[in-house]
Amino acid sequence: MKDYRLVVRQFGGPELIESEPLVGGPVAAGQVRVRHRAIGVNFIDTYHRSGLYPFPLPAALGVEAAGIVEAAGEGVGGFLPGDRVGYVSATPRSYASWADLPADRLIRLPDTIDDRTAAAVLLKGLTVQTMIAGCARIEPEQSALVLAAAGGVGRMLVQWLSAIGVRVIAHAGSAEKAAIARGLGASEALHGPFETLAEAVRAANGGAGVDVVFDGVGAASWNASLDSLRPRGLMISFGNASGPVPPFIPLDLTKRGSLFLTRPKVHDYIDSRAELDAAAAALFAMIADGKLDVAIGLTLPLSDAAEAHRALEGRQTTGSIVLIP
Repeated sequence: MKDYRLVVRQFGGPELIESEPLVGGPVAAGQVRVRHRAIGVNFIDTYHRSGLYPFPLPAALGVEAAGIVEAAGEGVGGFLPGDRVGYVSATPRSYASWADLPADRLIRLPDTIDDRTAAAVLLKGLTVQTMIAGCARIEPEQSALVLAAAGGVGRMLVQWLSAIGVRVIAHAGSAEKAAIARGLGASEALHGPFETLAEAVRAANGGAGVDVVFDGVGAASWNASLDSLRPRGLMISFGNASGPVPPFIPLDLTKRGSLFLTRPKVHDYIDSRAELDAAAAALFAMIADGKLDVAIGLTLPLSDAAEAHRALEGRQTTGSIVLIP
């Protein structure tokens, strides 16, 4: 098949994803052309597709991939054809046979991490690293609630937090998924309705709320997550799997005990080359030390990206989804 990329020409459902030819000219100065070998699928891709996070139409899709350097533009040093690299892009572009990237945003991949693992872990892993180290700054023996704990980001959060000595209370959508979270290191694994979550969290945490909540669910879990925190606890809202969170006023935080709230964007924490390298090194070290098991729940051809989105939005998988060009 000739080179192509996937786009949407109007915002909406997975059925609107279509392909178009991808024709390459000279690589621009400071850019590197990466031939994709594996492409990660993330919830943010569905937000770009639906228009929740809109880009000008026709909008490309996908923000992470792993592959090899095919060519480099003028002024690029340090990367040669054949080098293995990965990336996390602020601008969607990865649902494609290849992409041109600024050289200073590429991540050199160690030999110990294969292409599919890299595509499955880069965005999620860097997100987890920045939330734990940059946002929460959580310490051993503190407590955390992780929602959607068997999903791509959730399972990495559970493992990473447990590895650094945090008491993790996990919540998942079924008993089977809760069992997965417990196997990943969660001290407690819940799967009841959100209406009773805060009560269950306190029962599992000695009667107290947790220090930090990591919530990628959004609308459905919003109040339950806030109610699960101790006074002066931190709410990290990082996703909208069930839809955007409802409108709220700062008094909602005051009434619950002077809570803190952040809505992080990973690119704000890896903005410089030094920050990107440090975050990637921490992620790769966790994997090399056996503390972070990267599970790929579904692998599909790039042409089946719509099916990948349906599976992701339908909560039909655990772990990461990877597309192969």
